[in-house]
Amino acid sequence: MVNKKTKILLIYTGGTIGMVKDYETGALKAFNFKKLLKHIPELNQLDCDIDSVSFETPIDSSNMNITSWVVIAEIIEVHYASHDGFVVLHGSDTMSYTSSALSYMLENLDKPVVFTGSQLPIGDLRTDAKENLITSIQIAALQENDKPLVREVCLYFEYKLYRANRTTKINAEHFEAFASLNYPSLVESGVHLKVNQEALLKVKRGKKLKVNKEMDQNVAILKIFPSLSRALLHSILNTPNLKALVLETYGSGNASTEEWFRKELGEAIKKGIFVVNVTQCSGGSVIMGQYETSEHLQKLGLINGKDITTEAAITKLMYLLGNNVSPNLFKTIFETSLRGEMQ
Repeated sequence: MVNKKTKILLIYTGGTIGMVKDYETGALKAFNFKKLLKHIPELNQLDCDIDSVSFETPIDSSNMNITSWVVIAEIIEVHYASHDGFVVLHGSDTMSYTSSALSYMLENLDKPVVFTGSQLPIGDLRTDAKENLITSIQIAALQENDKPLVREVCLYFEYKLYRANRTTKINAEHFEAFASLNYPSLVESGVHLKVNQEALLKVKRGKKLKVNKEMDQNVAILKIFPSLSRALLHSILNTPNLKALVLETYGSGNASTEEWFRKELGEAIKKGIFVVNVTQCSGGSVIMGQYETSEHLQKLGLINGKDITTEAAITKLMYLLGNNVSPNLFKTIFETSLRGEMQ
């Protein structure tokens, strides 16, 4: 019996990885993915079949929004039965936001969805695009007992595969653009692919994919800073239709103990606005109550963001609000890991 080839779908949304340079003019232009093998003949060596689909109008990742996330989710939904894995080509600037959002939107996911991109265009002499693309496809095609090995939304960049909702972009110029400071990499690419089996998300097989397309954009992020004014905090908390706020605090979840600060937050929470305490540090976790400067936040009823990233926190709020989670259960559900996004 001949083993059936793994089928991978490439989804091009836009971004640097999908650009090629016109060497006569020096201008960058969108890549024609129907001519993929012409530009990257190495793909012929991969033991899988590759199909591709592109956004009708590829967009810069700075223009990504909920509507675009739904388009990606729907493409995966339509091709879910016919393909074994998906590679999403995306601009790096908001890749952690989009991939975090997709991790919530794709409930009961039992196949790999690997986001990747590049710092240099695919036709550039020193491009990182080829390696990122080839290895992402290779990882998406990994099988164990004729089943996909990786069964979650991931992000691959510069020799490492991360859980997507654990990542953040840390550098605008280096090839090593992303980091996952609170969770180990899932796969490391060297001479061989080294899979960290222990780190992979454990998923119950057999459940039907459910695509959650309702996301609520009435959320905000506020990074606190010394001398933050009451007027600014009041203005943000009284934004029309605001339903939730990610509050980026100091260290392990600390903030000012000024009476006005407590009062503004307390009034917002009483009005039904959900406030999530997330550390503004690159790594580490919120531990409310460890210091006096976070004890008052715990008493006010702020949601403990633990070690979640800002990107995963804001998209989780959008997802939970979009699914009309009961206010009585909201804090408990947010503080529970749904897709491996927090400890």
